[in-house]
Amino acid sequence: MTIRTASLHRQIEKNGARLHLAMLSRVHSQGADRPASEEEKVLLEERRLLREAQATRQAQATLPKPKAARVVKEAKPPKEPKAPKAPKEPKAPKAAKSAKDHKPSRAEKVAKKAESLEAAKRAAKKSAKT
Repeated sequence: MTIRTASLHRQIEKNGARLHLAMLSRVHSQGADRPASEEEKVLLEERRLLREAQATRQAQATLPKPKAARVVKEAKPPKEPKAPKAPKEPKAPKAAKSAKDHKPSRAEKVAKKAESLEAAKRAAKKSAKT
């Protein structure tokens, strides 16, 4: 019988249940003083084999596991140094920013707004006088 499960506990339990049923059926039909039937003998032998297999597995579990060998990496050959680059020519200096490119700051915007309001007031007063 091939054993496919990782644990034999369940198989031993099932075997014990079948063995118990076989023993009870023999006792009820033939009596307790009769020898074990062929089915009982087979189940007892299977139970013994399962218990032996369980014991060997438990003994193997206590043994140290083989460890993987460390990978030894080969050293790479050193790279050849690159030839030095020729120096670059200096760039021409940039021209100063023109007035059009200038973005006014917040303070400049507020000052310009105040000037325009004042100019509007003066213009309104002049037109009222004349």
